[in-house]
Amino acid sequence: MKSDEKAVIRLSTSGFKQILSGDTPEPITSIIKVYSNDCHLCHNLKEYYESVAESYVDERGIHFFVFNINDSPHIKKELGINGVPTILKVLPKANSKPAVTSLADPDNPNKHTWFRVGDIKAFIEKER
Repeated sequence: MKSDEKAVIRLSTSGFKQILSGDTPEPITSIIKVYSNDCHLCHNLKEYYESVAESYVDERGIHFFVFNINDSPHIKKELGINGVPTILKVLPKANSKPAVTSLADPDNPNKHTWFRVGDIKAFIEKER
């Protein structure tokens, strides 16, 4: 990663749909934090999520994104997202659409950020 590149990239609706459809130039694993403008947990999670992304900067084939659900609220229903923040993992599949999974809501959520860094990292590493 070049020094002027960001570890986390904000997706437009079309970029988000492109990743979900698997229409990327090369197969990539995408980790996407779905957030909302009015979600304090989402904003509090930002620093932790960026920290996780930075710990993967030297790994090829894994990219970190954020998507503002306010840009396209209907996607929430399409993906079955029950709230924000939500962390999605999009894994490429040969000759088919990518597999999309979401990090389960924690049994004991962090009151400040909802998800914990360890849970996010474990989710990324599972079935990678």
